[in-house]
Amino acid sequence: MTLERTPLDTLHRELGAKMVPFAGYEMPVQYPTGIIKEHLHTREAAGLFDVSHMGQAFLRGAGSTALLESLAPVDLEALADDCSTYALLTNDEGGVRDDLIITRRGPDEFFFVVNAACKAEDFAHIEAHLAGQALDILNQQALLALQGPGAREVMTELCPAAAELVFMRGMESRIDGVEVYITCSGYTGEDGFEISLPADAADAVARRLLCHELVEPIGLGARDSLRLEAGLCLYGHELSIAINPV
Repeated sequence: MTLERTPLDTLHRELGAKMVPFAGYEMPVQYPTGIIKEHLHTREAAGLFDVSHMGQAFLRGAGSTALLESLAPVDLEALADDCSTYALLTNDEGGVRDDLIITRRGPDEFFFVVNAACKAEDFAHIEAHLAGQALDILNQQALLALQGPGAREVMTELCPAAAELVFMRGMESRIDGVEVYITCSGYTGEDGFEISLPADAADAVARRLLCHELVEPIGLGARDSLRLEAGLCLYGHELSIAINPV
């Protein structure tokens, strides 16, 4: 099977990353410094993760709130604009199809991020339940995660307004002229941000972030150890159709 590559593939290879297959993509599992040092650096400063393999989409149109609530048992009616919530996409028996982050972008408009290994099935499942709403799958968007106690200092220099965001809040902004949507969220247990941006701008923005003295590139190996240490679930391990909070 031919593996897909993220918009940062060239950068990963320049940085000496060890590339491995993951969810249909070639992804960096570690860089020359190694997983342990990458893990510790994220805990002490700031790490940059390429998570562009994950699925991003918008759901828009009348009834979108009720539709999503019927598929993911979470209170979206009470969710304010530019606020995010963690949710589980379930089947009719309560089994977990996937976990995801949902952000309200306006009345009956939601942006959400799903796991790479599940995204095709997730999108098909949502499309099968559409009743006049529109599902816009963002195949030309990349996703970067800047995580760690130094992330806010880095963001203050690159995007001061976004640096004021509190946990699970988001905003539209610009980094070096590139239109981005930034949320204060992550998968490490640290303070940090996730940056959704056009795929053709991802390489330049990533290089800009890596120019900061606090920032180092971090691979999937440390991403996994960081989320384990923080007690965060990984779909297919702690969550699945057969494993759920009930």
